[in-house]
Amino acid sequence: MNVKQFVKLHREEWKELEQLVTALGKRRNTVTGANITLFHRLYQKAAQNLSYSQTYFPTDEVTHYLNGLVSKSHNLMYKDQVSSLKQIRYFFSTKFIGLLLEQWKFVLIALILFIIGALGSFLSVMNDPLHIYSILPADMAQGVNPEQLGSHDGAVDSSLMSASIMTNNIKVAILAFAGGITFGLLTVYLMVYNGILIGALAALFWHHGKSYDFWAYIVPHGMIELTAIFIAGGAGLLMGYQLFVPGQFSRGYQLKRQAKRSVQLLLGTIPLFVIAGVIEGFITPAAISLEAKYIVAILTVIGLILYVVIGRLRLLKTTKGFDS
Repeated sequence: MNVKQFVKLHREEWKELEQLVTALGKRRNTVTGANITLFHRLYQKAAQNLSYSQTYFPTDEVTHYLNGLVSKSHNLMYKDQVSSLKQIRYFFSTKFIGLLLEQWKFVLIALILFIIGALGSFLSVMNDPLHIYSILPADMAQGVNPEQLGSHDGAVDSSLMSASIMTNNIKVAILAFAGGITFGLLTVYLMVYNGILIGALAALFWHHGKSYDFWAYIVPHGMIELTAIFIAGGAGLLMGYQLFVPGQFSRGYQLKRQAKRSVQLLLGTIPLFVIAGVIEGFITPAAISLEAKYIVAILTVIGLILYVVIGRLRLLKTTKGFDS
């Protein structure tokens, strides 16, 4: 095959790829599944053509043309990857905070439900420690020994424990979110039930004079972990509320509309669960002083506050930029 035959055979595909690169580069709304598939196919063929041309027509003009076309196509693909990374960064640094601030009332309701459960069980066990056996699951109630708290510090497989904790907490969050489909009833139950467990345990350790020790093992990871659970619970309550009070729209429409927002709230909690799991797996059981554990808790609270404040400032800056 001579160079003229080679160009005639593939010229239309090269032209189509060049037009597609120009369209995708200038107008992002032209990015569709069909265009991406076509772009990928044409790019691969152009790369193969370039390899053939470099072998048989190394000094011909067509080789220089193909080299430029393949380079532009490759740069477009790389630009898309960078854009995707920027979108992920934007979501966690700005958009998630915006969603959280918009739905803070539902997150607050999840917190209140948790507190109600915690206060109820705390008062019950405080009045009669034997109530612990009727409140907690049997295996948990029998396995809790306040006098042994901290006796096994540093003796656990922290990496395995961290992974297990992260998996369990994410499951709880997903369940709390999915509970929105039940008009939020399952989400309400989970928030109250988790509060009941913490309240009952807190009262049990209070009876043994171990409150300071107990909270030292809870708050380092608990501040982030519970925040994430409340956000997930708020997402479920939001979806349940819109199903219960659909307004002028149908429940099916509200489910589709709110599910997307609630899923975004849920996704935003994943890094929080990862951080909480690392703390719970490596720092909580570590053989360090109780004061050090409280310092970690304070740092997590400061970190959460800064995360929200900085995200809020970025959101305001972005909104101001759009308005101008």
